[in-house]
Amino acid sequence: MIIQKGNAEFLMGIDKVEQLVDWLNQNPDVNGVAFIGRSNVGKSSLINALYGKSVARVSKTPGRTRQVNIFSFLVTDPEKKENHKFYFFDVPGYGHADVSKEMAKNWETLLTSFFRYVSNKVVLLNIQDSRHPLQESDELFHDYLKNFDLEVYLVFNKIDKLKTQSERASLRKIMPAIYEKFKWVRQIHFTSAEKGDGVKGIEQAIINFVMRFKQQ
Repeated sequence: MIIQKGNAEFLMGIDKVEQLVDWLNQNPDVNGVAFIGRSNVGKSSLINALYGKSVARVSKTPGRTRQVNIFSFLVTDPEKKENHKFYFFDVPGYGHADVSKEMAKNWETLLTSFFRYVSNKVVLLNIQDSRHPLQESDELFHDYLKNFDLEVYLVFNKIDKLKTQSERASLRKIMPAIYEKFKWVRQIHFTSAEKGDGVKGIEQAIINFVMRFKQQ
């Protein structure tokens, strides 16, 4: 099975808490994936690598995502010639850029509402920069996540920026400690959205997760 490239459809962007809660309540069994990470970790680039170019806006300005953007996408079974429709969410980041306190508070309220009301048939991809793993804002975010019943995959992006084997080995060495500390993290992936490294592995992980509920 594969994710169809270039067929993701933007459905809506929501920046009002009431509207987001209404949508999630109207779609209690929504099945898919949500992308979230600190500012400037390559979230939009990874989304584009998975779903096709220019699906998500790639910006040099951190904190560009200011609403929950909802898309539909298709997973295709080439042998059976079947398409299955799912959803993905581009969620505002944490540890975001310099914005007004009012906007930051609105983002925080949006995030809390999203995690509280979203279906547990949505896997959360937490994207971090391989060069700067587990920053304080990441630790705080994971401490916050323990309050919600969501499956989380941790994605260390920009792995191509680690030039030496020892740097990559050091990153891999902390995996057992991550699994021990953050029980909700079920998988850890290493990717370079820019070079394409590890993207196939993430694609397969997403497909395996969403199809799990189709087969129940």
